[in-house]
Amino acid sequence: MKIAELDVGRGGATLNSFVMAPTPPHAVSGGDIMDTAALSTIVSSIVQELKTKRKMVCTGLWGSSVIVKKISIPKMDEKVVGEQIRWEAEQYIPFDINEVNLDYKILKSLSSNAETMDILIVAARSDQAGKYVEIVSGASLECAILDVGGFALANCFEINYGIQNKQIVALLNIGASVTNFVILDHGEVVFCRDISVGGLTYSSEIQKSLSVSPEEAESIKLSACSGQEAPEEVPQILRNSHEIVGDELQGSFDFFMNTNGNATISKCYITGGGARVPGLMDHLSQVLKIPCENFDPFAAIKYNAKNISTNYLAEVRDFASVALGLGLRKIGEK
Repeated sequence: MKIAELDVGRGGATLNSFVMAPTPPHAVSGGDIMDTAALSTIVSSIVQELKTKRKMVCTGLWGSSVIVKKISIPKMDEKVVGEQIRWEAEQYIPFDINEVNLDYKILKSLSSNAETMDILIVAARSDQAGKYVEIVSGASLECAILDVGGFALANCFEINYGIQNKQIVALLNIGASVTNFVILDHGEVVFCRDISVGGLTYSSEIQKSLSVSPEEAESIKLSACSGQEAPEEVPQILRNSHEIVGDELQGSFDFFMNTNGNATISKCYITGGGARVPGLMDHLSQVLKIPCENFDPFAAIKYNAKNISTNYLAEVRDFASVALGLGLRKIGEK
């Protein structure tokens, strides 16, 4: 769990403070909130550590309770899209339309057909969205914005790398149990999916291969990732795990390309704790056949040197992108 506090103005964005804490065991499952009270307690403790007086926050949804899909609808006056979108979206959403929070964005720069318009629809199960709000309010904060983790990742990319006007780029945030996968086409989010694979895949394979506890497996993985001593079997276990992770991610890349006229992705930017596993970046470059590089969330975002050291910045670099992207949001913007 992460909280970033930023000052955002015309001169850019400055990170004032950043704090992380482990998610309580069994409090979240596949993005579904299972224990709001436990999560509120952690949020409260992080806020105390942050020593901030701010109460308004932007929170990121993720997991199986969120659906993001690009659709094409008959061209109509933009003023009436809001009235029609619920009926248009119903056929694409695997939940009861009456049990979701629905929003949309018109993708003006991508619509080339005079008869249709491209729309990005976002649907979140109302019960799960309500739990995110409940967690925040339980920590004596106000949930001013409820965003999607993948969109926050895109926000962070845009402020650091600018709008890639003539390119299609992929973003991967490889977390513990879920990878946020986003495609940007000329700066517009056109694909956003959470894939159930991440750093815990490596821990699980180490646990099974070495017959150790989950805690020991995680410790061994972290030692290997930081170049410290680890059992001699571990490098091979990590290479085998690359195959598992690569296959899962490749399936989603293939799905995007097959449903978008075999679109050409020019580059893939990778972040998240899982990105630190030795050899994963090279493996993904090979299997995806796309140049991959580290996503630097601090390429353009400044930081408050009074509160944050350069060493700490390096420590949290791979974990900060989504939290930074959430902090960049402004109340009232679409």
